[in-house]
Amino acid sequence: MRQIVLDTETTGLNPRAGDRVIEIGCVELLNRRLTGNNFHYYINPERDSEEGALAVHGLTTGFLSDKPKFAEIADELRDYISGAEVIIHNAPFDLGFLDAEFQRLSVPPFTEHVHGVIDTLVQAKEMHPGKRNSLDALCDRYGVSNAHRTLHGALLDAELLAEVYLSMTRGQNSLTMDLGAPAAQADILVPEDIVIAEVIVLHASAEELAEHEAAIAILDKEVRGQSLWRQAQSH
Repeated sequence: MRQIVLDTETTGLNPRAGDRVIEIGCVELLNRRLTGNNFHYYINPERDSEEGALAVHGLTTGFLSDKPKFAEIADELRDYISGAEVIIHNAPFDLGFLDAEFQRLSVPPFTEHVHGVIDTLVQAKEMHPGKRNSLDALCDRYGVSNAHRTLHGALLDAELLAEVYLSMTRGQNSLTMDLGAPAAQADILVPEDIVIAEVIVLHASAEELAEHEAAIAILDKEVRGQSLWRQAQSH
């Protein structure tokens, strides 16, 4: 299974108003493992960034002036993403910009080049309703360090999102029963009478319960909320 985690930076918020992609960063996951086969370009948008966007990404017109234009990297991008499942946080935003860039080149929309798109913002809202689900909030929730992130950058954010996605979906690659297998084979002997020994239950002492609660409290503090142990304890 080949997956690509993708992020972009742009000159503003609205591709219909002429805003352009100025950076694209992708990291590759193969069978849920980072391969190091990344794709990253700064792009000359042939226009200035809006003041608000510049404050977010810090990529000045001067810095981008000698970088390739989107048309120069479009074929390489399409080859890189071809047939993969693409993972994006708030996918409509990035797809809107990528589709606008492809449209300028008379190229089919982004989704026609890939196997499918997963929006981790939608996933996060389903998993954590009513909570903040920005990339920074998810990094805090899943213990992914983003201390080195002072400005937004497409490749850095794609790397962070890859770690967040793997944490969010960790339970999905657990072993499962093959429900299509036959219940029993003819050559398997099933004993009719099985003697089960008496089950002895040892209850925790008050001191042990207190030590357990202290350990759970430490885990809660590390994840800045309820740890998985605390959540399991409440059910």
